[in-house]
Amino acid sequence: MSFKKFGQNDIIINTMMAEPQNEFFIFDGDVYYNDIPALSGSRTAQVRNVPVGYISLYEYNIDRPNTVADNKIIGEDPSLNYDEFTKQQRNAGDPTTYVRDTGRIYPWISKDSAGASWQTVNPSGYATEYNYGDVLTGSYPLSSSISREFIAGGSTVPTYNNDPQEALYGKLTSVGTGPSGSLNKHYYSLKNRLNFYGVRSPHYKVSASIGASSWNKDIQALNLIAIPSIFFGSRIKPGTVSLKWYYTGSLAGELQDTKQNGELIQVSSSHGYGANNGKVAGVIMYDEGYVILTGSWALNGQTLTLQPSQNNRPSWLHFGAGANDGLNVANCAPNFAYASFDLSFKGQTKTQVMTLFAHAKRGEANYSNNPTYLKYGQDKLQYTSSQVYEENSEQLIANTVSSSYNDYDAAFKRSVYISRVAIYDENKNMIGLATLANPVLKEEDEDFSFKIKLDI
Repeated sequence: MSFKKFGQNDIIINTMMAEPQNEFFIFDGDVYYNDIPALSGSRTAQVRNVPVGYISLYEYNIDRPNTVADNKIIGEDPSLNYDEFTKQQRNAGDPTTYVRDTGRIYPWISKDSAGASWQTVNPSGYATEYNYGDVLTGSYPLSSSISREFIAGGSTVPTYNNDPQEALYGKLTSVGTGPSGSLNKHYYSLKNRLNFYGVRSPHYKVSASIGASSWNKDIQALNLIAIPSIFFGSRIKPGTVSLKWYYTGSLAGELQDTKQNGELIQVSSSHGYGANNGKVAGVIMYDEGYVILTGSWALNGQTLTLQPSQNNRPSWLHFGAGANDGLNVANCAPNFAYASFDLSFKGQTKTQVMTLFAHAKRGEANYSNNPTYLKYGQDKLQYTSSQVYEENSEQLIANTVSSSYNDYDAAFKRSVYISRVAIYDENKNMIGLATLANPVLKEEDEDFSFKIKLDI
């Protein structure tokens, strides 16, 4: 095996941009992502082991049942009981770490003197709640979906010690989405960014006036919809956002960011309710993945129970009701099923891509360490003793040239099959290995170039 150095033009780094399409349909407490139905597995109720409308990161544990109740131990006799066996071994001073077999892949760490732990474990709790040898576990799959949060608003700005700025920094102890003066942490974490984006549109600002309209989001009723970044990547693409409000399957209203400045403008509505078309019903934070809706006008003349024990006219404040907010027909009313919602947008992802060209020029890469490279049945050793080890220098290379006749070898032609390309750092440590789907036959008088791509 010979090492070759990449040339000046053999390594190229560029950026690949993609715009993934996302669509969420919300109905009766369920979220459906990109029209993917609930897929049942042969061994689990959900083949991806995540609820409908969720995305599974890396898609771990596909169709793997949870067998934690079997109380087995990974790699040990299946007749052993994990709880009883590990307790006996711990009492006997056995330092071996035994891991529970749950039937699924999951991360685990054994507590030892190195102090390795999870970020979510409190340091003081780690010291007092776990014994050496205890196993700290996580869980897969990791999943994510959109969620909605309704903030009822109030009549006074939340304060702490009569200082609104103190409330801004989270010192208010009354946290929730209910009574007047309460503080919602999610909203307050976005306040600075909302004012920052005020240069795009005044509708972002927490407090502003435009003509006869004025508002203060600190006391205004808000509808927050959170979109995790796993769905859109770097940011949501401006001009692609659409929110559709359906009543009994008919379109009651639609919002779009037609100006591409974050304003969600009503572009259509039910017959007889078009007076509000052109109004701004909220804003979208492209980078953070938050939709904040404030439009409180009615979209039609119907009355629905879109909050428990509370009848409302359909409005943008109730868009997305049932999107992982705990609301459904069971805890609201049968007419909750009259409402359905559609949220669609495109994301923007930027992936750094490294392209490497590995060249096997004429007269190069003409030997293989594969045992089949040499003719079968030859003696490999010429002489060996306690002081000498000498290989047979007369070994013949296997002839791979095909012949049209049986029991006849074509004239020998030096060639080699290339199946892998290894990448090494400057200290000759292998840092990558590219494997070809099918080995490539290279003859001595041929030039080959292999193109390797790596997403960073």
